[in-house]
Amino acid sequence: QVQLVESGGGLVQAGGSLRLSCAASGSIFSIGTMGWYRQAPGKQRELVATITSGGTTNYADSVKGRFTISRDNAKNTVALQMNSLKPEDTAVYYCNARICARVLDCDNYWGQGTQVTVSS
Repeated sequence: QVQLVESGGGLVQAGGSLRLSCAASGSIFSIGTMGWYRQAPGKQRELVATITSGGTTNYADSVKGRFTISRDNAKNTVALQMNSLKPEDTAVYYCNARICARVLDCDNYWGQGTQVTVSS
């Protein structure tokens, strides 16, 4: 059974920084693209950033230049460094990963979510 466990959310003032981490565990053969999504109250879940197994990154326009996604393939982890945070970054942040438990047995997994609150 595969699990994604996030950590690192919290309350921060505008302009501050937070680092989110996510670790995958369980029966893992390989991990493809990993990413972070967020959902603010009353809004749809949206992509924040993704990173492929080869290290290619993709960011939402709203976070470019402020957020950095990284991963450690040996440890099955992905992190999101968030700098210059704004009140509009307030949301529940979810880790996502495409994980194969065995060859051709792959699925999309989500973490439980971690709250990030940015005060003005």
